[in-house]
Amino acid sequence: MKWVIIIPDGCADFPVESLGGKTPLQAANVPNMDRIAAAGVVGRSDNVPRVFTPGSEVANMTLFGYDPNVFFTGRAPIEAAAQGIKLGPYDWAIRCNLVTVENQIMVDFTADHISSEEAAEMLRTAQEKLGSSQLEFVPGVSYRNLLIYRGQSASDVPFSSDTRTTAPHDLTDESIEHDFPRGPGCELLCRLMEESEGVFKDHPVNQKRIAAGKKPATNLWLWGLGKTPQLPSFESLHGCRGAMITAVDLLRGLAALIGWDRIEVVGATGYLDTNYAGKGKAAIEALKSHDIVCVHIEATDEASHEGRVDEKIKALEAIDQHIVGPVLDALEKMGDYRVLVMPDHPTPVSTKKHSHGWVPFATCGKGIQSDSAKTYDEIAAGQSTLQYPDGWELIPSWMKADFPGKK
Repeated sequence: MKWVIIIPDGCADFPVESLGGKTPLQAANVPNMDRIAAAGVVGRSDNVPRVFTPGSEVANMTLFGYDPNVFFTGRAPIEAAAQGIKLGPYDWAIRCNLVTVENQIMVDFTADHISSEEAAEMLRTAQEKLGSSQLEFVPGVSYRNLLIYRGQSASDVPFSSDTRTTAPHDLTDESIEHDFPRGPGCELLCRLMEESEGVFKDHPVNQKRIAAGKKPATNLWLWGLGKTPQLPSFESLHGCRGAMITAVDLLRGLAALIGWDRIEVVGATGYLDTNYAGKGKAAIEALKSHDIVCVHIEATDEASHEGRVDEKIKALEAIDQHIVGPVLDALEKMGDYRVLVMPDHPTPVSTKKHSHGWVPFATCGKGIQSDSAKTYDEIAAGQSTLQYPDGWELIPSWMKADFPGKK
């Protein structure tokens, strides 16, 4: 039996006026996703409990079948796991974005998609000017970086589960005035964020970027902190050896924590220009040596954050053509299989933010009897009786022989 999960990140959306009241999924030409819906079933899942901020960290943990009420400790420690960073009992990982802020407005939470090389240079400067033996700035991918706080004892740690931060991608084009860290340890985080502005103001990287017509990285934005979660391996729960294909450290980290191999694809960027075809080919190859393969694509989420409905549709169509279609064709030649297409959370182009709410899924394969759905979209899924208000119940149900069973 082969299993495939395809995650078009943030693709769930609301009806868009410029699309004649259709959602991007309805407007896009996605014959292979529709093919899965017609051959199997569609339904809905709610992947972010209301007690959590709607983010990919909680939503993807839920999507893989882990209850975030039990296992979630923060976003940054998951990304630390992606880099193989070991956190001690009193250590905390903190997400460290490079952002562009002008007149207290979050102009760009990616610092105009700063390159990894530029980011690494700026993080080195941050370490020299703001770091210490206790504060370690760790370069990641593009604007996505980490700060590691090394504690010596429980009394030495200023943070707690009551520390609150705001994701910068939820502040696009908005004032940051009331969204600085709050709660235990906020003084340290706010000080570092404020002092970074002076450190970066005349930085050589920023001077070159401005000369090239690009936005500078004006500040560090610290958020998503936490300690390493303890997740049981996916194989111990379901008896399947897994592999993850993604360009995003968050998904790499989740893969590491649940015991999946991580497969890197040349040209996979985590943006609109990602190597869709390369991801599709890598998934087919990975199925030769793994029971379950997950392909995560960030492009749809990035298009939503930029409010670009045309690019979201293009990304959906590229995912359908270069990933869903080839993978489905390959699965049909391999024997018994199940394939699932589902985003982690909604990211409406109208708000440019992650949102709570239902996401549609479509699945087909061995033992799954076709229902009345013919298309994969939010409207078709909303008409289905297959609903998972506790989204972490979907994967355990999906992997049972009698799926969908009774809901």
